[in-house]
Amino acid sequence: MKRVSFAEFGGPDVLHLADTDEPHAGPGQVRIAVRAAGVNPVDWRIREGQFRQAHPIELPAGVGLDASGVVDEVGQGVEGVAVGDRVFGEGSSTYAEFAVLTAWARMPEGLTFEEAAGYPSVVETALRVLREVDVRSGQTLLVSGASGGVGSAVLQVARDRGITVIGTAGAANQDYLRSLGALATTYGEGWVERVRQLGHVDAALDLAGAGVLRELVELTGDPQKVVSIADLGAPELGVRFSGVAGSVPEALAEASCLIARGKLHIPVEKSYPLADAAAAHIDSQAGHSRGRRVIVV
Repeated sequence: MKRVSFAEFGGPDVLHLADTDEPHAGPGQVRIAVRAAGVNPVDWRIREGQFRQAHPIELPAGVGLDASGVVDEVGQGVEGVAVGDRVFGEGSSTYAEFAVLTAWARMPEGLTFEEAAGYPSVVETALRVLREVDVRSGQTLLVSGASGGVGSAVLQVARDRGITVIGTAGAANQDYLRSLGALATTYGEGWVERVRQLGHVDAALDLAGAGVLRELVELTGDPQKVVSIADLGAPELGVRFSGVAGSVPEALAEASCLIARGKLHIPVEKSYPLADAAAAHIDSQAGHSRGRRVIVV
């Protein structure tokens, strides 16, 4: 089968599409014929070797965590899913023709494979950081880097919970943030004052790693009210860095409910064929996204 992999840590040019043996579902797993794979910042952070000290990996390694597709193998002990089911979920080496998933759910009605592939890690992360920052109905949450996949999910889930959201993003994405129910403003010079003009901030999330943690602490008045998923230096300022995933099956179940209620929709900004995985990583690293990027198989 075809799989995107890398044999050394480095830039996007280390990614190669190559033939490899097919994986097989072990106990508690399913294998899918992949239709689409989500592109997440963690994918290129792993490719660069940012986590190799804490989480060593054996090279050559595959790429990708999220995927949607059709079940074609069911591992021992797995119940409630059958060959032929359309599912989305999380596993490993998902930029490939076949991938093994360790967490999955049936695709919600009305979603395409491309759309479904953009949800798993994004929604798990959004739900996790909202829980960790402990923002509640009636309060105001500031989201730095709000237009990407996680930000899109955070804005919609927060609004559904009665939380006012202020989002920062590039000038081109202001209307997009407003369409998700956020009070929007641009980043760049003077952004702190622009946020203050929009209202008091009770808690804040750093989703882009744009070097704004000091300002977020200033706006909230307390580093314990700030959570980052993108700045590894967060603990130096007393800010929590959230990098350990919670329950993906629970997140998928909640995502399915939100989608069914019409409360969650994450658009696909751009799709790429397997052979263009490097281009997908280049675009992901450049930021300024609106929704999700996915690999189509």
